[in-house]
Amino acid sequence: MEQRTSRLTVLIDPQKKAVFEHLCAREDQTPSQVVRRLIREYIEAQLGRPWKPGESLDDALGR
Repeated sequence: MEQRTSRLTVLIDPQKKAVFEHLCAREDQTPSQVVRRLIREYIEAQLGRPWKPGESLDDALGR
């Protein structure tokens, strides 16, 4: 399992936050779970391959 030790602060408007939290709750997921999934999907889309937990930045970017 990935370590969750870094914090990402995102500023969004209160109405959007309320809708997001409501939709997350409907799926029985926390907002953090959804954001982590979205970030992972974005990384994989950009890399063109699955993300490997624990993979270094250099390895992920092929450097």
